[in-house]
Amino acid sequence: MKRADDFQERRKHIAHLSDEELYQRFWKLTEQVVEPLLELGKKNTTPSIERSVLLRMGISSLETKPIVEGCMDRGLMGKGAGHVVYKLAKAKNISVKEAGTLLASGKCWDEVTELFKGGK
Repeated sequence: MKRADDFQERRKHIAHLSDEELYQRFWKLTEQVVEPLLELGKKNTTPSIERSVLLRMGISSLETKPIVEGCMDRGLMGKGAGHVVYKLAKAKNISVKEAGTLLASGKCWDEVTELFKGGK
């Protein structure tokens, strides 16, 4: 099966463009394709991603699951589990690791919920 060569026909609408104009058009179209993906990444997360973030912050793998579940139970996943831990650490003037340990043990959840409710 041979494919018909219709390249000249398909390129008619861009044949008049210079190399610079083609370059600009390429990046404009690329931006249109990628923009929805970036929006999804900004607005959506998963427990797996949040656990991964916490691990990279130095929180133990045993503590990541209860922290992420605590965030989900309290509607804080959209804020990011790492952000939740960081904000508590700053509010209490303790390390991120200490804040993670507190949250993993079920402590300070009311405080951290208030921190985000207040819009701080």
